[in-house]
Amino acid sequence: MDGNKKELRHDRHTVSLLTDHLVFSPKYRGKVLVGDVAMIAEGIICKTCVEMGIEIIEIAVNPDHVHIFFKYPPKYSLSFIAKKLKGRSSRILREEFPHLRDWCGDHFWAPSCFHGSVGQGWEVVQKYIETQDKHHAKSIATGLVH
Repeated sequence: MDGNKKELRHDRHTVSLLTDHLVFSPKYRGKVLVGDVAMIAEGIICKTCVEMGIEIIEIAVNPDHVHIFFKYPPKYSLSFIAKKLKGRSSRILREEFPHLRDWCGDHFWAPSCFHGSVGQGWEVVQKYIETQDKHHAKSIATGLVH
């Protein structure tokens, strides 16, 4: 994703620069976001963000959690954004992959999530999410899985 988009957002009645680091995971922290499931999940999340006017700065879909660093319009609350992303992706993933429905029932994602408001630490958060693949590969190789 384009990482140098620190420009202010100009809407009809507001000027803003609202960013958030959102992390959420499947129920039971299940390691189910692999292969086609991970690819489809990322696609659903990205498409939903485009439809809502949310700009993804960085995204990482790991086997047991998702990181999204994004810029969002002030008309949406963070809880609404999380609900929309998790709700739509849960529904579509359970339709596309019946084994997930058998595993998790009616709710794919855990009910909680992490929100970190990002101000001056923009580069730190972006770099952290960019290196998720390396971080998880090292953890698996050393047996230190988080």
